[in-house]
Amino acid sequence: MKLIKVAPIAAAVFASLSFSQAATAAERVILQVDNANKGIVTALSRQLGGEVKLEADGFISVEFADKSFDELTGILKNPHIKLIEQDHIRRPLALFNDDAGNPMQDQLTPYAVYQSQANQVPFNLGAAPKVCVIDSGLDQSNPDFNWGSISGDNDSGTGNWNQNGGPHGTHVAGTIGAADNGIGVVGMAPGVPMHIIKVFNAEGWGYSSDLAYAAQKCKAAGAKIISMSLGGGGSNSTESTAFQSFVDGGGLVVAAAGNDGNNVRSYPAGYTSVMMIGANDGNNVIADFSQFPSCTTGTGKQAKTDEKVCVEVTAGGVDTLSTYPAGMATSASLSTNNGALASSAMENVGAASAATFFMGTAEAVNTAANGKVCLIDRGVISFHDKVKNCQSSGGVGAVIINNVAGMLYATLGEGSANTTSIPAVGAAFEDRAALLAATSATVSVLGSDFGYMSGTSMATPAVSGVAALVWSNHPTCKGEQIRSALKASAKDAGATGKDVYFGYGIVQAKAASDYLTAQGCGTSGGTAMTLTTRAYSSKGKRYVDLNWTNATTSNVDLYRNSVKIITTPNDGAHTDAPTTRGTFSYQVCEAGSTTKCSPSKSVTL
Repeated sequence: MKLIKVAPIAAAVFASLSFSQAATAAERVILQVDNANKGIVTALSRQLGGEVKLEADGFISVEFADKSFDELTGILKNPHIKLIEQDHIRRPLALFNDDAGNPMQDQLTPYAVYQSQANQVPFNLGAAPKVCVIDSGLDQSNPDFNWGSISGDNDSGTGNWNQNGGPHGTHVAGTIGAADNGIGVVGMAPGVPMHIIKVFNAEGWGYSSDLAYAAQKCKAAGAKIISMSLGGGGSNSTESTAFQSFVDGGGLVVAAAGNDGNNVRSYPAGYTSVMMIGANDGNNVIADFSQFPSCTTGTGKQAKTDEKVCVEVTAGGVDTLSTYPAGMATSASLSTNNGALASSAMENVGAASAATFFMGTAEAVNTAANGKVCLIDRGVISFHDKVKNCQSSGGVGAVIINNVAGMLYATLGEGSANTTSIPAVGAAFEDRAALLAATSATVSVLGSDFGYMSGTSMATPAVSGVAALVWSNHPTCKGEQIRSALKASAKDAGATGKDVYFGYGIVQAKAASDYLTAQGCGTSGGTAMTLTTRAYSSKGKRYVDLNWTNATTSNVDLYRNSVKIITTPNDGAHTDAPTTRGTFSYQVCEAGSTTKCSPSKSVTL
């Protein structure tokens, strides 16, 4: 077998997705054909024992139960077959805080909305591009969508698009376009029109041909953005051509980098027509699972560098709150006599309201906790043992407080490993003082229509939603212009300048919209200017390397702290040598222009 299997792109620890590594005894191939002769090739395939799984424009996908790929390339000899390719498996790739509260009662804004500036840009629904979500379906049981603006298609054998094939697709769709309706969560582009294509089968995976066919369906549905929180190993020209065709028609395709935390290139994100997305957390730190392939392909004289085959931007994808099929998630809420606080759910479902008791790190039973909600510091012993000691003390609920900045996301163990039953939640270190000052608390962990997942799967719809939001304010743009603007305006993170982890940085909606307001979309499909910087010292002197792209004039003007420092040939590179220490803001503009400029980039020396 030459089918390549990969890990899910939604991190299972939070998504609770368990896609089986199904044994695929059959070989599935893509046959590129002329549409006029598709019937001949289909008949030949069946004569040879194949089962036609998919018929699309320009190709079919056929499964053979007892033949290898090498055998098939030998027997499928027909002048009407242009190309035989493997049909690779594709799987779901499953400083800022969420609002505090219960999404079943109130509307909460996920942290990535703030982090990506989506709350700073008005959404122009009348000019909004339709987003095509290729995933596991969007379950109609969730109330947080404008269903009147959502349509869909089923792929072969996957069932109805508006019934979930697992929670992944519903979660993804909520990040893009959950409605601004007073409950649940709010998406990056609230209420954006969406077209849903359900490609994952009951085992939780699909094929590259399914994605190629889905791209055709997205185009037919009038979508301008394709969002794919999925991927796998291996590339083929059928899949690549389908996405390139969508982009050539003015669209934007966005896909997840992958969750294996290595430098392997996943597909479809690895095609140049597709914008590859990495994941960061709420503290602007790269997620440890986010893949980071090199921007260079080939070796020696064949080596080629292309920023479109590696991570281009990132967005929040760690502990992302979004929509679930009704009742399939658990949701935590925490309040004290002084007000509501953010919290995260552990496994035990229930609710408790009582006076509080501080148990320190809860290393032992303490009968003073009887009938109370235990407030517990993280550390020394396991989360399970802390909650068990609270319960053994007669405690009715537990709040475990983080000992480092940020929210505590904890588990009590699976199945029989969890011997506790009282509701327990995690809390942020920043809220410790408020909790210890409280005299009473209410904790609840209940079945919910809203819950958390982590993965580049979650970052991808965040970027898709930001793209739709920005595009709604600049409707004359083409997809590649939106792509360039998102990169040019991204917030630099990690190492100074562009790197393989963040690409150009964390996507910023307002900065991208402002950039397009200044630059315009143009009519020729031109590409936005970009600027990267690298600061360093050598032999006691300070330097900043400036590299830019997409300026169209023979010379460019370089600015430091809004003051022009030089007019230089447009060769894409210049080194500045500041004579003092400090933070400097750089910008490159086409010579003589103050509007045709890159976004500003800051460095500290």
